Amino acid sequence: MEITLTTPALLFPALSLLLLAFTNRFMSLAKLIRDLKHRYQTSHSQLVFGQIQNLRKRLILIRNMQAVGIGSMFSCVLCMFSLYKGWQMVGEIIFGMSLVLLMISMAISLWEIQISVKALELELSDLEQEEAEAPLIFPKN
Repeated sequence: MEITLTTPALLFPALSLLLLAFTNRFMSLAKLIRDLKHRYQTSHSQLVFGQIQNLRKRLILIRNMQAVGIGSMFSCVLCMFSLYKGWQMVGEIIFGMSLVLLMISMAISLWEIQISVKALELELSDLEQEEAEAPLIFPKN
């Protein structure tokens, strides 16, 4: 297989969007952590503390998926440079590395999403438990 300069360039839009999504996820997580920290300082709730611990894991995963995604983009640029210099075999190997890094970044993203869903399920189960323990104001039909 022979690749040209345009082959790794095809990954740039996808990588840019992926890194933007990771950054948005990081920013919303940072706001949530700040809000929960304030809530914990006033209530000292174990549920809130558990959520903060969960968010710590997710924060590490987001950092790692951003780093690996940036590594993938860097590899794309290095691949293009190698191809520009005429180092076809080196460029192909680096392009392969870039694809592997991209797959790793997406796998970490999937892992983080699964943790996020589990945290939301805990929140919903807590809400359902509170609802079941509350007295009925309106009779059910």
